Amino acid sequence: MTSSSDLRERFAASLMPTYGVPPIALSHGRGCEVYDADGRQYLDLIAGIAVSVLGHGHPAVVTAVARQAAVLAHTSNLFVHEREVELAERLVALVGGDAKVFFANSGTEANEAALKLVKRAASPGRHYYVASSKGFHGRTSGSLALTGKDAIREPFGPFGTEVRFVPHGDLDALRENVDEHCVAVFTEPVQGEAGVVPAPEGYLAGVREICDATGAAFVLDEIQSGIGRTGAWFAHQAEGVRPDVLTLAKGLGGGLPIGACVGLGRYADAFRKGDHGSTFGGNPVACAAALAVLDTIEGEGLLAHTTVVGDLLAEQLEALDHPLLAGQRGSGLWRALELTAPHAAHVQEQAAVRGFLVNAVTPDAVRIAPPLVITPEEIGVFIEALPTVLDAAEAAATKEKQS
Repeated sequence: MTSSSDLRERFAASLMPTYGVPPIALSHGRGCEVYDADGRQYLDLIAGIAVSVLGHGHPAVVTAVARQAAVLAHTSNLFVHEREVELAERLVALVGGDAKVFFANSGTEANEAALKLVKRAASPGRHYYVASSKGFHGRTSGSLALTGKDAIREPFGPFGTEVRFVPHGDLDALRENVDEHCVAVFTEPVQGEAGVVPAPEGYLAGVREICDATGAAFVLDEIQSGIGRTGAWFAHQAEGVRPDVLTLAKGLGGGLPIGACVGLGRYADAFRKGDHGSTFGGNPVACAAALAVLDTIEGEGLLAHTTVVGDLLAEQLEALDHPLLAGQRGSGLWRALELTAPHAAHVQEQAAVRGFLVNAVTPDAVRIAPPLVITPEEIGVFIEALPTVLDAAEAAATKEKQS
């Protein structure tokens, strides 16, 4: 028995089956490379679902975490500590001032905070929310109520929250469903879990206009798109739009669990004392890691790097001619391979066989969200191997169909 198979057996015996049993048991990583428990090397093109923005073992994160853990690892919310204040100040500055932050531990918790924040700020008579079909905001009950994916949502309802779903990017449908009784509109600039699907140009500006006209809050979920993933600190900045509430997580901690709900304008002070809380939110070690991430992105020019390398990735994907590849979509280092057939799972599997980690996010889309430090040379290695991966995926799908 290999070390990987042993770990997978132990996983199956001791963990709840919410993920099945993952096919690969990772052991360690360095930069954009990771290794399984048997020592096999992979190029990491998914980065823990857009989380490990600086790759693995980055000295800035390692040093920050070690130093902070050695002096103060936890305080709870009963006390103030410097890293939390510093990180909040940095986020406020990046968002553009006139904002305040609540720290949580994950994206779904950040959205739970946003759900309560906009309700607390809403005038009497506002009782329902609007969200996007196929959108994803998390798996806790409040966030799940806003998630427009029936397969994961319906088994756990009812939720006690009235939510109306409209097609992502459809401003006419949004106008029809948002009025003076709407608490807030929750949306994403790009639907990550739907397959990295960008909204049409001008969509965010249209959401802002509709919310301004009706008094509904505009909540923008940048859990996946934020912290440099699209080549800007936040995707909405490239659109020249400002939401009322911004939610963040994933890349913010560079691998450590942290989420943030940022209230802008009147939403900065909408919560009252005791309205919300988190024992681990704003944890000193997680905040130290996040500060190291922000410092490194800024100091190493990774926003510009993400734009350049992301454009290179898009160009090279577009140049490929393969019957299984219909094209690509996304921005920065957040892309989806669009397939002509529902063979994404086979692409993921065959990519791993050849040493590349990608994600079959939907049956006909493969998500690529590598560390922001990935090099053009590493992108080139993947592009060179991709036709062989796609050939093998087609062959595996044919064999499966015949069996």
